[in-house]
Amino acid sequence: MVINGRWQSRPVTISVKPNCLTVSVDGPLEASVFSYDYAGRMWTALLDGISYRRGLDGKIIAKWQIAGRERNRRWLTADETRQVEERARSTTAGLYAAITEGHAELLSPLPEEGRLVFERAIAFDAAKSAADAVQYHQVYRPVGILPPDQYMAVVLQATEGCSFNTCNFCTFYKDRPFRIRRPAEFRLHALAVRDFLGAGLSLRRTIFLGDANALVIPMPILLPLMDVVHEVYDVASLGGIYAFLDGFSGDRKSVSDYRALAARGLKRVYIGMESGNEELLKFLQKPSRPVEVVRAVKSMKAAGVAVGIIVLLGAGGHQYAAGHVNDTISAINAMPLDMDDIVYFSELIVDEGMDYARAAFQANLSPLTSEERIAQGQLIEAGLRFSEQGGTPHISRYDIREFVY
Repeated sequence: MVINGRWQSRPVTISVKPNCLTVSVDGPLEASVFSYDYAGRMWTALLDGISYRRGLDGKIIAKWQIAGRERNRRWLTADETRQVEERARSTTAGLYAAITEGHAELLSPLPEEGRLVFERAIAFDAAKSAADAVQYHQVYRPVGILPPDQYMAVVLQATEGCSFNTCNFCTFYKDRPFRIRRPAEFRLHALAVRDFLGAGLSLRRTIFLGDANALVIPMPILLPLMDVVHEVYDVASLGGIYAFLDGFSGDRKSVSDYRALAARGLKRVYIGMESGNEELLKFLQKPSRPVEVVRAVKSMKAAGVAVGIIVLLGAGGHQYAAGHVNDTISAINAMPLDMDDIVYFSELIVDEGMDYARAAFQANLSPLTSEERIAQGQLIEAGLRFSEQGGTPHISRYDIREFVY
């Protein structure tokens, strides 16, 4: 339901959706827009042309773009975070007071569910926001990364860490060992997540089984964990279950295994293939081969499970570029992908402390610029061929710097 009106001579738009509340107040130059989940958490804001996204851990990332330049982004300090949240809360509170006192002109009345979220958002002050962030850290180990289409998932950490944890370009799981939660512990975790999200569960679109490659769990343990998810959540209404799995472990599960997982709601598996070039994968210290990824994808697709293939642009620099492009095209073209699948192009982001940075320096690699990495993705995409019957997978960019959960 969309309600238009005016407040303090400014146009106002209030959108009351089944999963969130969005408030837009036009200013002299630009609109201020705030979105809240049904628990009252601000999760997005637009202020002075800068967009903000609040994670469940209470941190906020700011993103903005100057015409003709790359998009800028940075994480706010604690003080800046409080200022953005308070500015949003103050504006929302002022508008709601004007509505209840008859000082705002709305073309249609605010429904009861809209009033409820307004009141919860106004009550979500700095103290409540801080307490909410504390509760998040009691419920979750750090959520390392998610595919972009899963940023709004309910993350359930069936595992912690990564089962191999050798990739020299990844630092998400270096600080903790891999372990599998047993069903009783996992049930408590799933319940704690549900209680933490509260009414904000309405904003969540899917269930993501974490961490890095949760589907590596042996089937006799994995199936009971999937059953726990169904005990605690309405999996069908949330849109199914999604998860990461590395290529070489994916090859160890059979078509019948994937059918059993699909019967329990598994919709898509994301595989960080990174490259179809075997020598580059060795340099990246990724213990998989392209042929294993292809076989795993074929098994998943035969079982009715969609896939998300992640390709790392710029990996190996100019020295590996030609092989990376040609072999990645060959590997993806060998997969029976269709319109249910996704191909993500993720630019390699190198920090000084990465093992990759040291390996690249020792190998005297010449890195690709951002423009060259984007061009590499375009070359790969231009070489992909898909069947007319199945249709074309969704192809998208994946910027890990913009991950917020």
